[in-house]
Amino acid sequence: MRGLSPDEWEVLTLSLKVSGVAIVAVLPLAFVLAWILARWRFPGKVLLDALVHLPLVLPPVVTGWLLLLAFGTNAPLGRFFQQTIGLTFLFRWTGAALAAAVMALPLMVRAMRLSLEAVDRRLESAARTLGAGPWHRFVTVTLPLTAPGILAALVLGLARSIGEFGATITFASNIPGETQTLPLAIYSALQRPGSDLQVARLAVLSVLLSVGALVLSEWLARRSGHGKGRHVL
Repeated sequence: MRGLSPDEWEVLTLSLKVSGVAIVAVLPLAFVLAWILARWRFPGKVLLDALVHLPLVLPPVVTGWLLLLAFGTNAPLGRFFQQTIGLTFLFRWTGAALAAAVMALPLMVRAMRLSLEAVDRRLESAARTLGAGPWHRFVTVTLPLTAPGILAALVLGLARSIGEFGATITFASNIPGETQTLPLAIYSALQRPGSDLQVARLAVLSVLLSVGALVLSEWLARRSGHGKGRHVL
């Protein structure tokens, strides 16, 4: 990363911080939703599936506006988090992380759902026959088989979070050092005359991060697929 200015290093560090917090925070919810969609049958499953994937098809600006309505300073959830744990989202890096988490959720759910659906259910049935309880079956059979898929989902979610723009700028604004992540920094640089080199550096950095994440995610997903019939009892 030679050639990056201190401000650009700050942007990169903030982007990784926001994205890392986003995917770690949303991981439990993503896994629960993936499990429900992969394993359960119930009325309204199609509706839940559609709601989970809604951020993929909604304009990101609309997603940011909805977050503003729900988590703004005077919004119900915004007041709740502020009064209970002192957490503020609006115009804070935590808001950027929330926006990134919402946008990454559908991709993470989909990757984990595919991994769960690829598990050979006969292995779980064999473990149940041998007396393993639900938790023991999950830890010794399901989790090892789905671990590469979960890691692939995390990497994919990280890449999506790093590239998030529309919902972030709408909900958390574009504040240098606070909410200005990599895409927002590129957008700001494009507005300034003579910033072509800075735009090029940040764009190349974005491409490298994205390609690396996609290659790693695909490799992990393939490992998950290859391991679906592996005996782990």
